Amino acid sequence: MSINVEFINNPARFSDVYRFRVTFECIAPLKDDLEWKLIYVSSPGDEDLDQELDDCLVGPVPTGVNSFEFEGSPPDPSKIPEEDVLGVAALILTGSYNEQEFVRVGYYQNTEYDNEEMKETPPQRIMFERLVREISAKPRVTRFQIKWDVAPPSLERASAGAATSAAVPSANDLDDMEVDKNAS
Repeated sequence: MSINVEFINNPARFSDVYRFRVTFECIAPLKDDLEWKLIYVSSPGDEDLDQELDDCLVGPVPTGVNSFEFEGSPPDPSKIPEEDVLGVAALILTGSYNEQEFVRVGYYQNTEYDNEEMKETPPQRIMFERLVREISAKPRVTRFQIKWDVAPPSLERASAGAATSAAVPSANDLDDMEVDKNAS
């Protein structure tokens, strides 16, 4: 499955919602919905501080190019350690099917003040209303092999010499199939 993510509001104020368009190609129709999650990672060393900003279900998913717009809430500032607000954080979009993650798209997000004076001499207390964010243009995309809907063909139903047609298994199903190497 190929995927492209386009941010609609980048750069933006720190408190603005995230808006982006996800476009992906599906090579076979899917019976169940795809689940997408947007996660904000302010402190890479502490997973408990990760914030799931939003999630959505997309489906049914037909064969071909599909696209949808996703809108995610901004992070809750009260859940971000003060020392981790400014600078680089991570924004992660995950795609799952039947509770199996098949793609993870990670971006760096830089958060800073909206004027030079405050950038050079930050105020004692963080002024969230003056923060802006910019998401990097180059994501890191990780794909995972999962079990999709295609089931291996059943050979038990075929009688000897009968012509049969069955669904062609995907590469994801090959490790579940037993191959008789002695068959001729």
